[in-house]
Amino acid sequence: MEFVNVNGKVIERDKAFIRTADHSYRYGHGLFETIKIASGKILLSDLHFDRLFKGLAILKLNVPKLVSPQILTLQILELCKKNNCEKLARVRLSVSAGEGGLYDCDEKLQYLIECWSLPDTINNINENGLVIDVFPGARKSCDIFSSLKSASHLPYAMAAKFVKENKLNDGLLLNIHNRMCDSTIANVFWVKEKKIFTVPLSEGCINGVMRRHLFETLKNSNYQVIEKNCEVHELENADEVFLTNAIRGIRWVKEFRNKIYSNFIAHEIHSMTIDQ
Repeated sequence: MEFVNVNGKVIERDKAFIRTADHSYRYGHGLFETIKIASGKILLSDLHFDRLFKGLAILKLNVPKLVSPQILTLQILELCKKNNCEKLARVRLSVSAGEGGLYDCDEKLQYLIECWSLPDTINNINENGLVIDVFPGARKSCDIFSSLKSASHLPYAMAAKFVKENKLNDGLLLNIHNRMCDSTIANVFWVKEKKIFTVPLSEGCINGVMRRHLFETLKNSNYQVIEKNCEVHELENADEVFLTNAIRGIRWVKEFRNKIYSNFIAHEIHSMTIDQ
């Protein structure tokens, strides 16, 4: 039997439901965090909660005192224990603005915590490189909301369908300037002449937790991450490309269109960040 946490109350999954007037369901007015648990701890918890509460402020959501990083941490870990997955798990924390119409939301913040076990191999860098391509069906905006993990996730959902239909491993989204933005579930990094690049948040990419962790980790290394706008052809001329997110860490890309990449630096950075 699986359990979820709805607004602080643990119930059986099949007894949970979404209210028809929920603002996240109706309008995508909400956020979510995807969090990794290992050995009964939330990895990169400070970065996750910093992003979450800054996002809630941007969406002008009223956060009650009982919804704090400390209380959410306890509830997340208790739920993982209840579902017997505290050793290694993926958690999704979804937050909604409340219920009501477009102009009359009750502004009573709602949240849902879910968790699932992860395989032990999740910590390993992928043996087989990813095959990726550009999703042609959407262009992400570049505004104050673009970097949020918003409940309004339609471009990524459609890009994921494109990936599946074309038997790819992931898909890249472009922004309104036709420049590279991010992938369906990750931030994108590329390597050229031993320099590591990624696009700035102003290009419309998600403000990834592992992206931020990489910036901090590499400060005192032989590498540094340089933020740079990226035309698609620059990826085709890169030496390496890798993707990052909080659950899978670093995954190296083998092929983009007709380009085949190496993975030396991706492997080296993975070994530097795997402990988080």
